[in-house]
Amino acid sequence: MAAMSETTENAVSVAAPETPAAKQTMDITEIISILPHRYPFLLIDRVVEIERKQRIVAIKNVSFNEPQFQGHFPDYPIMPGVLMVEAIAQAGGALLLTEIPDRESKLMVFTGIDSAKFRKPVVPGDQLRIEVKVLNWRTNAVRMQGIATVDGKVACEAIVMCALVPRAAKKAEA
Repeated sequence: MAAMSETTENAVSVAAPETPAAKQTMDITEIISILPHRYPFLLIDRVVEIERKQRIVAIKNVSFNEPQFQGHFPDYPIMPGVLMVEAIAQAGGALLLTEIPDRESKLMVFTGIDSAKFRKPVVPGDQLRIEVKVLNWRTNAVRMQGIATVDGKVACEAIVMCALVPRAAKKAEA
């Protein structure tokens, strides 16, 4: 037995050369450099996990100051389900658009929503954790599964399909 431990202690480990790791998080500044959305329609605040071309986890901090709560509903403010689905798509867009070299000339738009389910109301003060997994990715289209949770409980889930389309050129000001 002593001979085995001596061999292990004297072994030299050779580390593989390190390659730069892909970025695993994004702050709001990085998100707005990728997504075309702006307040009040930018629905992700931070990215906490990224697996390139496969998966992303984003955070949305839900605040009473957001305009939708004035009318949805004044006495019982809840985040509209369509905005949760949009947040899923935006998180997916943050993942996918990082792979598009000329993204300034492109937009990612909805082409379909399947199996959308709303399980739990999301209210001001909640933190929405949005996990999106790529199911199928082609050159100009993607199918993704998203699950939005609050405190570990599913609030919304949906499969979203999006397409990459040319963005109209900005008009020059006269």
